[in-house]
Amino acid sequence: MPNPRFYGVIPPVPTLFTADEQLDEASMANLLDSLIASDVNGLFFLGSAGEFAHMSEALRFQTAEFCVNYVNKRKPVLVGIAHSGTREAIRFGLHAQKIGADGVVAVNPYYNPLSEENLYLHYKHLADALELPILIYNFPGLTGQSIPVPIIRRLAESCENIVGLKDTVDTLSHIRETIHAVKPVRPDFAVFSGYDEYLFGTLILGGDGCIPASANFAPQLTCGIYQAWQRQDYAEAVRLQQRLSFIPELYNYDLPFYNVVKYAIQLVGVDVSVNALWPASPLTDELKAKIKAALQRSEVI
Repeated sequence: MPNPRFYGVIPPVPTLFTADEQLDEASMANLLDSLIASDVNGLFFLGSAGEFAHMSEALRFQTAEFCVNYVNKRKPVLVGIAHSGTREAIRFGLHAQKIGADGVVAVNPYYNPLSEENLYLHYKHLADALELPILIYNFPGLTGQSIPVPIIRRLAESCENIVGLKDTVDTLSHIRETIHAVKPVRPDFAVFSGYDEYLFGTLILGGDGCIPASANFAPQLTCGIYQAWQRQDYAEAVRLQQRLSFIPELYNYDLPFYNVVKYAIQLVGVDVSVNALWPASPLTDELKAKIKAALQRSEVI
């Protein structure tokens, strides 16, 4: 049985900025050094946590180029190519391909709802235009539209370079339905949970891993669960899952949650800046105290 090309724990890496909203390359290097030294199985840039939606095209290109070059094949690199238009998504994909990314991640077009046929055709056009492996990114809470399981299966069957799904849905049912529908026809099709706390459930159902924001500041939790699962140490997986259960509340402390994740990274000892692009605003002292308390409850600090 062929193995998925991407698997395990792949953090959606935040983009770090200076106070004047420029890419903070020194902070990015510190964060990347920390992640490369950890047990994560890859790195995902310019996802939702990477603030792509607030960036100019030039800043997206700069971020992708810096990160791909700095990682320099030490971990597999995925680059987000999200755009509400198909041609622009292809253009971002061609750039990722040119600079040496290992794959791309594409959320479905947002703002206007699409028919199922047009959803299919969006991804089919991406697959035809790109040589890189593509992960479908399903995030209906932000796009306003969930990608139906029959469309995911159809894409898996018709597009060899569509190799997986990041499913950011606050339920395991869509993940379960996708696994049952797609794995029999594409065993190599990777199914990832987008929510940290669904990693263990995803693995139990036959999925392949998680793309969790917490892996930026507490990779020992999700990577530990994944490794415990592999060696069938279920007691350890449960113990880590219980610690992980204190993390998701962090993401509701501020909206958007970019600076929450960045401050958590700083709290665990990585020298990074805590600035986000507007309209995100700086953290208050009260929010900082709440973040620290959550990390203490989860035994991260």
